[in-house]
Amino acid sequence: MGNNNLFKALSSQTRMKIMKILLHKEIHLSELAKEIGISIPVTSRHVNILLETGLIKKRIIGNVHLLSANMEILEKILEPFIEESSVEINKNDNLFNALQQLPGVEVKRIGDNQFITSINGERGYYIYEVDGTSPKISIDKFKPQKNITLNLKKLVSVDKKKIQVKIRH
Repeated sequence: MGNNNLFKALSSQTRMKIMKILLHKEIHLSELAKEIGISIPVTSRHVNILLETGLIKKRIIGNVHLLSANMEILEKILEPFIEESSVEINKNDNLFNALQQLPGVEVKRIGDNQFITSINGERGYYIYEVDGTSPKISIDKFKPQKNITLNLKKLVSVDKKKIQVKIRH
């Protein structure tokens, strides 16, 4: 995906509306057209531009085509803007000791574990990866044995399923 195509795809207010909708739910083309208030053929042309750039993806169930945002591509697009830092820790220190050196990273103890709750004032839930893998222990228990790359990722709520729970009378 070239930058020109990406910027062209995102230059339309209609396509931006489509992206905002698809970031929150998976939807059929006709329902998408109805939601943004334009015809199905016009919606289809906008969707095709977004599909060509990989910003959205299509899932086919029988003859139903469901559209959703392609989160992997969106994350990759934002990668060059990630803030980078470097810290040093002692051999027996854990990753929590590394985080203590960074201003703006807040950690909260819940039970026996430490969790990242804010980065630069942006509150939320964060997970960590070491060299691209999510360890199964909390950050205050992970002790690196070699130089690593630590990625902190904010968990973003994206609806994946809507369930109506009805009470029988």
